[in-house]
Amino acid sequence: MNTDVIRFIISVAAGYLLGSIPSAVWAGKIFHGIDIREHGSGNAGATNVIRVLGWKTGIPVMLADIAKGWLAALLPHILNAAGKGSSMEINMMIVAGLAAIAGHVYPVFAGFRGGKGVGTTVGVLIALNPLLTLSCIGVFLAVLLITGYVSLSSMSFGVSFPLLLFTLFDTPSVIFRVFSVFIAVALIYTHRSNIKRLIRGEEPKFIKRKKKQ
Repeated sequence: MNTDVIRFIISVAAGYLLGSIPSAVWAGKIFHGIDIREHGSGNAGATNVIRVLGWKTGIPVMLADIAKGWLAALLPHILNAAGKGSSMEINMMIVAGLAAIAGHVYPVFAGFRGGKGVGTTVGVLIALNPLLTLSCIGVFLAVLLITGYVSLSSMSFGVSFPLLLFTLFDTPSVIFRVFSVFIAVALIYTHRSNIKRLIRGEEPKFIKRKKKQ
């Protein structure tokens, strides 16, 4: 078997295992003695950790989720699985990143019950195109400050990614363009319960504005 193929397979397998590290679940059990999936929204993600356990636990969890996606996507580059900067390398990075996202959503180390993959997705996108990702993070923050909803901000992040890629940025990889659309659709799909709560006016706000006296 070609050594590049072997390196690629290793990258994908390692990417899934990295993504499967259940940062939120382990942090909750080690530092607070609870399973975060049994509290709050029931989601094993940084947002739920911040709501239930506070910023001191939530921020490290968020950074860990981002880091594992970033590292997983970089594995084909680190292992020299393809030519540096080539469309093939980008494609391999996308697949390894998708494996990490799948690992976060369905973690082998936590009974295949994970989070929604937003933080891990951000890490993957940073590895693929830092400037584009920072622009989308700007969209996320703007929507969060205006509405107070993390779920709506996350979906806005996802939708803005292909829109900005197609209009302001460029890539040599066709698969990257397809992947950007997949990210948008996937984030909307994983937030379908949030969408129902938003429509019903039952979605909790992450940022609550004080009512004027």
